[in-house]
Amino acid sequence: MDRGRLDAKTVTDLVGKGDLDTVLMVFPDLQGRFMGKRVTGDFFLNDVLDGEGAVHACNYLLAVDMEMEPVPGYAYANWDTGYGDLKAVPDLSTLRLVPWLEKTALVICDVLDEETGEPIPVSPRQILKDQLRRAGEAGLTVKTGSELEFYLFKDSFDEAAAKRYQDLVPHSNYIMDYHILQTTKDEYMIRRIRNAMDAAGVPVEFSKGEFGRGQQEINLRYAEALEMADRHSIYKNGVKEIAALAGRAVTFMAKWSMAEAGSSFHLHSSLWGEDGSRSLMWDDDAPHHLSDTFRFYLGGLMATAREMAWMFAPSVNSYKRYQLGSWAPTAIVWGHDNRTCGFRLVGEHASYRVECRIPGADANPYLAFAATIAGGLQGIEQKIEPPEMFHGNAYEAKDVPRVPTSLHEAIEAFEKSEVARAAFGDFVFEHLLNTARQEQVIFDNNAVTDWELARYFERI
Repeated sequence: MDRGRLDAKTVTDLVGKGDLDTVLMVFPDLQGRFMGKRVTGDFFLNDVLDGEGAVHACNYLLAVDMEMEPVPGYAYANWDTGYGDLKAVPDLSTLRLVPWLEKTALVICDVLDEETGEPIPVSPRQILKDQLRRAGEAGLTVKTGSELEFYLFKDSFDEAAAKRYQDLVPHSNYIMDYHILQTTKDEYMIRRIRNAMDAAGVPVEFSKGEFGRGQQEINLRYAEALEMADRHSIYKNGVKEIAALAGRAVTFMAKWSMAEAGSSFHLHSSLWGEDGSRSLMWDDDAPHHLSDTFRFYLGGLMATAREMAWMFAPSVNSYKRYQLGSWAPTAIVWGHDNRTCGFRLVGEHASYRVECRIPGADANPYLAFAATIAGGLQGIEQKIEPPEMFHGNAYEAKDVPRVPTSLHEAIEAFEKSEVARAAFGDFVFEHLLNTARQEQVIFDNNAVTDWELARYFERI
């Protein structure tokens, strides 16, 4: 058993010894946040493992916005259906310790219909599992890696909220990309996060300073896509919890300040054989060493990048990140080890892979991975050829497709996507589309921004 991971017998022993008294039973919502319950160790043993095998929660959790407000337009759950319960059934392969919380474990749950016991198709984890099933039927194993950036502040979350998130104090006074001196000053926090993740069964490769004041990157080890999405979610939630316990604030917003670099979720992916032991990406003799599988996979990713953009950039804020010369891509082109491109090819032989630089740190990993797989499978099934490799500065590229510049533009592309509708099915597709539309409507019609106040309060 890997470090930090638990099984039912070990949990039973820990509870019996008094070393474990709380189990977090969680599942990801549409925003990628963990929802769920804290259950006692005894309840988990007697009523979950040896009892019903589940806990229950309101199904509105898959039909709310960031403020937990039920929003209209969902067929799955609404006021007319009464917002009943769902079942959260633990996936015991995800059971692990939470080292930063005393005597606590966590397990990720799949959510099932209360009446039928069938998986709820609009659950983000199920959406990803359905795309992985499609890949498996094609004899493919999908492996992914998450590179997540975030900002660390000297303020606490409560202090940041009291200041209305203005005039925050970043943890560095200067841009700290790859700096050792500044990251030594951050190490009391970042080392705690690295070690805690390793101890929680979320293996870390390294940490480094990034291209913003107080911006950090901690890279997680490559894994199969469902495992990676679970680790990504545990990591993101854990970073916030560890920071809060230390009296510090962090943000994974795509663009917390227009004066600073955006925060990315660089999404690495590759295809492997059915048993996951052999990469299908490299061909010694092919141009750019692109195997047929990789070539068509890349073609599909690029052909669907605009229409799938909402699944990589889900908020109004997401699109502020796509600025010229900002390290965030604006052009849907591919290049070899070229960070100005939307798609960057890196590695060789078994490590050969594509890095999609479009997702922001605010993306839901289950949906981002699902979109990646759906687009890649479309390319393989239809034998879509990618365009020629791009050379030079992609920010200055002419006559190439572009990443959407606003949530409005991304929604328009998504709602026309025949690939997304076919891959996810009408019911799931309409659920996702409504999520996107409602986020835009709320911002357009229900929010007065600080920008508006500063611009118009006195002078209009």
